[in-house]
Amino acid sequence: MKPAKARVLVTGANGFIGKTLCRELRDSGYWVREAIRKSDDAHSDVIAVGDIGRDTDWSGALERIQVVIHLAARAHILDNKTADPLAAFRAVNVEGTKQLAQQAAQSGIQRFIFVSSIGVLGSSTQVGEPFTTHSVPAPRSHYAIAKWEAEQALQQVRSETGFEIVIVRPPLVHGAGAPGNMRRLLKWVYRGVPLPLASTGNRRSLIGVDNLADFLIHCVVSPAAANQTFIVSDEQDLSTTELIRLLANAMNRPARLFPAPEAPIRLLAQIIGKENIVDQLWGSLVIDSSKAYKDLKWSPPFTAAEGIEKMAQAYLEGVEK
Repeated sequence: MKPAKARVLVTGANGFIGKTLCRELRDSGYWVREAIRKSDDAHSDVIAVGDIGRDTDWSGALERIQVVIHLAARAHILDNKTADPLAAFRAVNVEGTKQLAQQAAQSGIQRFIFVSSIGVLGSSTQVGEPFTTHSVPAPRSHYAIAKWEAEQALQQVRSETGFEIVIVRPPLVHGAGAPGNMRRLLKWVYRGVPLPLASTGNRRSLIGVDNLADFLIHCVVSPAAANQTFIVSDEQDLSTTELIRLLANAMNRPARLFPAPEAPIRLLAQIIGKENIVDQLWGSLVIDSSKAYKDLKWSPPFTAAEGIEKMAQAYLEGVEK
């Protein structure tokens, strides 16, 4: 008989990544408990934990669990009117993560997998200098700062308790149902909005949600993942121009691109407070995933083009129902 697979708790299970991860875990034979903020249908497979912070009670969610995959977080907020945004991010992403980790260790959890962010290392890379697992953290956004502090809090819990942690820092995740700027880009392409992105020379590492879920499952089972930090992406890096053309082709839409100088667009973005969007569209962020490939014997099951086509098709089906 094969040994029983681990019982896994996934936090943020009803989110963009969580839905795919839970499905893939179950398809791979794992028993999964989904932790979500609130639910009218809580049962042994789904549990509502309320707001996440330093006072969250995780005891019911952790009962009989062996591995935790922590996805739940306060994410990027496009129109954030919070008086102290960094404090709000810290309350959920730092204090909430630390509280879960401490209770997990007390419950005898074998492994705690934390999905962090490539933003911990910074917001851009220079040509020929990709981020690696040896890059010095330099978070810029409130979200990235809180993720870095959460990583440090986890290391502290590990030193005090000895339980295993795995930290995964993905770049921008694409896939069916992708939120935020990726969804905005899909909408622009679908509606035929002319975009001044005909000749971007940038390179960006992305990861498909199916590839990320596959890697997280590798982290559940691989002994080599214990107490390691990984950065992972699809194997192909893309320019913004290439990404838009892939999206347009998948939706059978014309890619309405025209060339425009970057400098005046950046100046306008600074004036209206949208410089981060310009950074994502024109800037480069490339990562070196070789440690994940080597240490865990992992490679992405899907190409970037396959994942982007799947995302575009799902968007198309949603708007044309």
